[in-house]
Amino acid sequence: MTFLAIDVGNTRLKWALYDRPHTQANVLAQGAEFLENIETLADGPWVTLAAPQYMLGCVVAGDAVKRRVQEQMELWDVSPQWVVSSNAEAGIINGYDHPTRLGADRWVAMVGARHRMLAQGLEKPLVVVMVGTAVTVEALDQHGKFLGGFILPGHGIMLRALESGTAGLHVPTGDVRPFPTNTSDALTSGGTYAIAGACERMVHHLRAHTGIEPHCVMTGGAGWKMAPSMAIQFELVDSLIFDGLLKLAQTRFT
Repeated sequence: MTFLAIDVGNTRLKWALYDRPHTQANVLAQGAEFLENIETLADGPWVTLAAPQYMLGCVVAGDAVKRRVQEQMELWDVSPQWVVSSNAEAGIINGYDHPTRLGADRWVAMVGARHRMLAQGLEKPLVVVMVGTAVTVEALDQHGKFLGGFILPGHGIMLRALESGTAGLHVPTGDVRPFPTNTSDALTSGGTYAIAGACERMVHHLRAHTGIEPHCVMTGGAGWKMAPSMAIQFELVDSLIFDGLLKLAQTRFT
């Protein structure tokens, strides 16, 4: 009953092999590759893996990247399955105007966050933040309905936009400070507090909408950089996409 979960972001592919498609599964092997190195998977980290019986993946990098991943999976007799957002699944109701147009990573992260929260004995509204190349900030009510979310540029995109549109801003990365007194710190602080402000605004909206203090979860490669600058406490969860893929796999395959 081995299960392969794959998360293909805008920069890296992350994968994990589990002993079964279940939220209580054990990790057998895991790894990550930059997208430009996808072609090394079949002859590299995957070559010694036991063949998975099931596979479920989440991809935001486009169909061309998905095809490259599937070519690497040809060493196994397994049918690739990729998450497409739907009207409802795994206890989440999709309130997007066009449910299938919601990014698969956003959908999967919400599934993972909701079921992680329920496992802690909580049933509260939920704000889910992913901090990566782009930043997404999602709101779910206490019943698991996705109400909507923000999308904004991540740190790197913000800095590149300023560098390309403003003369003289090619400076080293700075530190986050309450009162920056140099350009490097001003740029880093501005980007960080812009993201923090969007997260805190969504918490305010959700609190006002439900009358309940939300539970807040943050994930993504740059989540640990954001956490110290947040005025509201967020639970940092590295594995949120994989938590969601495991939950979806449990509902689909068992």
